[in-house]
Amino acid sequence: MGSELIFRGHETQPINDEDSPKPNKPWFTLTRPIHYLLHEQRLLFVLIGIAIATVFFVLLPSRSTPPPSQPLSITYFKPEPNQWAYKANPLIGVHSIGKVPLGIKRKGLRIVVTGGAGFVGSHLVDRLIERGDSVMVIDNFFTGRKENVMHHFGNPRFELIRHDVVEPILLEVDQIYHLACPASPVHYKFNPVKTIKTNVVGTLNMLGLAKRVGARFLLTSTSEVYGDPLEHPQKETYWGNVNPIGVRSCYDEGKRTAETLTMDYHRGAGVQVRIARIFNTYGPRMCLDDGRVVSNFVAQALRKEPLTVYGDGKQTRSFQYVSDLVEGLMRLMEGEHVVQETIDRDAKIEYRPNTEDDPHMRKPDITKAKDQLGWEPKVDLRKGLPLMVSDFRQRIFGDHKDATTTSA
Repeated sequence: MGSELIFRGHETQPINDEDSPKPNKPWFTLTRPIHYLLHEQRLLFVLIGIAIATVFFVLLPSRSTPPPSQPLSITYFKPEPNQWAYKANPLIGVHSIGKVPLGIKRKGLRIVVTGGAGFVGSHLVDRLIERGDSVMVIDNFFTGRKENVMHHFGNPRFELIRHDVVEPILLEVDQIYHLACPASPVHYKFNPVKTIKTNVVGTLNMLGLAKRVGARFLLTSTSEVYGDPLEHPQKETYWGNVNPIGVRSCYDEGKRTAETLTMDYHRGAGVQVRIARIFNTYGPRMCLDDGRVVSNFVAQALRKEPLTVYGDGKQTRSFQYVSDLVEGLMRLMEGEHVVQETIDRDAKIEYRPNTEDDPHMRKPDITKAKDQLGWEPKVDLRKGLPLMVSDFRQRIFGDHKDATTTSA
């Protein structure tokens, strides 16, 4: 029996009118929301909610409108390419790029001071905080001491960061004072490779930061870049007489390389830079036994030890009190027998062999510092040295009472 498949898709099926939806009446779309609100007292709950919200906002105490924020006033200094402004100081030889207007009232700046817990750095921090700036100190405490800046702890405008500048760091700042590097022969000879890394890699990191955030950069170089100078006094244009493979070259050549990097960043990246070649500086907070002449004499005289003189004692140095140096740095960014008389007239002098590559004469020509910055040292050696002696006496003997009397 055969089967038969029949396709009926084309046949029209009858439509049952009872199952088809009825068309909406026009008036039903308007009345349906009203019926929904009236059903189960929904309208009543809506009105109660509105009433509660009204009472809440009416009774809530109104907050006073905060005053409009004041725009930050920033003074911009445009770099002047190819223009050198040299400045020296009786203890500062300097190169500066761009003019630094003084006496301009401005908002406090955000400033980084590398090596800010050290001798010079801590005094610089004091002045910047006093001026109203916000200061971030970066220090690895190789030669720096927390005691030098601990009087700023609790100040909201002061921040201390334990960090080594050979490692990069990201900050938002307006100015960078780059002081990080051991400066005395005892300390920079201790680890010469680390010394030159600090001068080269550390300076690269700080210059990179200055480039990224548009900060002005000041490098504290040294009179050591002149080596054992053949010119006296030394001008900023003097290129020096340096032994590149001597025991002091890690510091001498390291600082010379740091100056090179600084100028390359200025010429190549437009970074605003300043270079200060610092000569011999003394004052409170110096390391007690760092091998430098003033600190050695003061510490030895207080301890009733013979005063150590290396070589024949005919070497010459220029000395400036630390406050004069700080003033010079800020303006740029913007005596053996005296020791003997001041501390102990009966102190004995002990001669020892001189250290290798020790400069015979060191004195800066500060003509440009006077002409362009209006700067020159103010504190006489006989006035500044007792202040340093008072600090050393307190740290050696803990004699607070005598220290206060001496400083007065």
